[in-house]
Amino acid sequence: MIVAWQNGACVMIARLTEAERAAFFRNHPAWAPAADRDAAVRSLRFHDFNAAFSFMTAVALAAEKADHHPEWFNVYNRVDITLATHDVGGLSRRDAALAVVIDSAAQRAGAA
Repeated sequence: MIVAWQNGACVMIARLTEAERAAFFRNHPAWAPAADRDAAVRSLRFHDFNAAFSFMTAVALAAEKADHHPEWFNVYNRVDITLATHDVGGLSRRDAALAVVIDSAAQRAGAA
């Protein structure tokens, strides 16, 4: 567990328990466990580059506000995302919250 500053307040950040991790994947079926570490991955396809980049911009603004940033890779209309909290060495509630934002932005942007 670590202590971090978020929006001017001190918050505790802990790695998800096994039960929380299982609930995360149950509640976010578009996400899969990463093969090589405690992280969540999702691949998205969009109509074109503009749609993919618009999606990434929306997520980037929310991520910056939350001070929690995804790992991602973009080629044309494809965006591959990995969520993990490096400070705790795995998934945390910050990743779960960002997944909600990403899922909503993906739906608005027409991701497949």
